[in-house]
Amino acid sequence: MTEQIETPRKSFRPINHDTLAWKLFLVYDIFMMAIIVINLFCLSANALLLSNFGAWLFDLIQMPQLLAFYKSDLHPWVVKTESWFITFLIVELAVRWFIAIIHKHHQRWFFFPFIHWYEVLAIIPYLRFLRLIRAGIIAYRLQELGHKVIPQRWVKRGYFYYSVVMEELSDRVVITVIDSIKKELDTSSTHKKIIHDLVNHHREMFATTVAQVLQETLAKELKTQQQTISDGVGQVVIKAIEDTPELTQLLRLIPIVGGRIEQQIHSIGQRLGENITQGLIDPFVAGTPEKPNPQFVLISNQLSQLNIENAALEQLVESVVYESLDSLRRQVAVKQWQLELEKNDPPKE
Repeated sequence: MTEQIETPRKSFRPINHDTLAWKLFLVYDIFMMAIIVINLFCLSANALLLSNFGAWLFDLIQMPQLLAFYKSDLHPWVVKTESWFITFLIVELAVRWFIAIIHKHHQRWFFFPFIHWYEVLAIIPYLRFLRLIRAGIIAYRLQELGHKVIPQRWVKRGYFYYSVVMEELSDRVVITVIDSIKKELDTSSTHKKIIHDLVNHHREMFATTVAQVLQETLAKELKTQQQTISDGVGQVVIKAIEDTPELTQLLRLIPIVGGRIEQQIHSIGQRLGENITQGLIDPFVAGTPEKPNPQFVLISNQLSQLNIENAALEQLVESVVYESLDSLRRQVAVKQWQLELEKNDPPKE
């Protein structure tokens, strides 16, 4: 896109950059950027020459007559050309507004001056510096189209300093907010109510999260260790049978088949332990993380309804809140632009 042609939001047709009209608009963009830069350069030089510094400088180099010549002969031309340029900007803006209305570049005809606010304000003599925004936008668009108007090194450096400014501003705002929250928690008599409200607000989320965690970890581990647990319970049952001397003595009184019955009882005890274990574990391994089984949901709901009117629990919640704020503050205080600068700087010998 150029400064003159703005694609309607309703249109998604690709732009052909090889047409004569496009090339003419490209030339016009370059022309506008050039005359804006020249205009601002002339005005800056004029302000410098008419200042006290200009008079001191020409007196220092012993050329006051040159400054007098500029004031008498060239300065009126600078004022006149500035008047011409302001008239040109007004006419050019009106023509582009008319073209935008005809081609319906915007949803409403009066949107144009608001979208190009910097151009409207740049017409005012005291706001001439806003013309640099238009020149910068044209240069950026030309850069995006592949025309190297600005050296890549300058682009990277400019983006770096922009990131520095934005990061410093945002960090100051975030750190100030965090410090204000901590001060409010320290000084306010209602900070416990704030923490309680915070916990109450997240009880449902806490219950859901705990149920999913139990389903993903405990259920999976129970399923993995199911056979080991079954074998262990079976051994416990067998050990309980062996530790019952009355049963052992009774079986030994039965001739021939007494030992066989004792072995069968051990086998039955092993299977009984395995079946009991499987019956206890199966309800806990069913379900999915998206739909946990009812047992985990019940456990998580009971945990989420814990009464935090408890000194130890309140202290735990307050510690979590304060440490979270401190961790966030430390992270925000890290200056990413300094890390980037150190990474790009060559190591010193």
